[in-house]
Amino acid sequence: MARTLHFEIPEHYNGRKVIHFLRGEAGLSSRLTISLKYRADGILLNGEHIRTIDLLKTGDVLTVNLPDETSTVPAVSVVPLDIVYEDEDILVINKPAGLAMHPTHNHQDDSLANCVASYRPGTVFRAVGRLDKCTSGLVLCAMNQMAAAALSGKYEKEYLALAGAVFEGSGTIDKPIYRPDPMKTLRAVGETGESAVTHWQALATDGRNTLLRIRLETGRTHQIRVHFASLGAPLLGDEMYGSDIRPPERAALHCEKLTFVHPVTKQELCFSAPMPQDMQTIADQMKYYK
Repeated sequence: MARTLHFEIPEHYNGRKVIHFLRGEAGLSSRLTISLKYRADGILLNGEHIRTIDLLKTGDVLTVNLPDETSTVPAVSVVPLDIVYEDEDILVINKPAGLAMHPTHNHQDDSLANCVASYRPGTVFRAVGRLDKCTSGLVLCAMNQMAAAALSGKYEKEYLALAGAVFEGSGTIDKPIYRPDPMKTLRAVGETGESAVTHWQALATDGRNTLLRIRLETGRTHQIRVHFASLGAPLLGDEMYGSDIRPPERAALHCEKLTFVHPVTKQELCFSAPMPQDMQTIADQMKYYK
């Protein structure tokens, strides 16, 4: 969908080029900036067409008219969306376990992208980061190209997980992750893989399993699941990585907390989503560490 943004030029951009503000303060990608400068109304300064090499003055109003877009994803309301926050630029959703992020070859109309297309018709689905189908919790969606570029890699997540072993205190797992078979989604730890670092803190245990709070330094596919499986403690319910514990009927992983700076207002935002019932039921039987 079309989006118009207005920026008042601050003093520290006085005498600097338009391109510097667009790529810096505004957070536009190089690709989007190039496409806008060839549109008659793409970039305006005080209501007039401006070149990206022209200079700015304090108090100028720079207007960016983002192009209209059309989603090609079928609009299907697979499940009611649990909207945590929304405005013109972002959408924060508490995703249920079992819902894939994007359509696949065999599943064209039963993903989160289909739900968003139904909820916000015409909006192109841009998830900033992703969650596995089995993982529940917070998903950040950018509603336009500018927001997507500004948010890329600039967010923090915290997860809750139930691991099949007893952990105490806190620690870090630093093991590279690779894909043994390019035809399968399964990952494994191995020296030929990409760097992957996972920080964990033990919250509670029942003497067999542990509730963990987890923060990632890297975002490899299945990272948390692979790392704990490599310790002989796969997440409860995670059949793909060797768990034979049921319930839950999926990998017990939930994105509980999401923090980022809004791409337009520059305000820091922090959201949380409680553990779903399948994980909470198990956690309720545990004794929390002091």
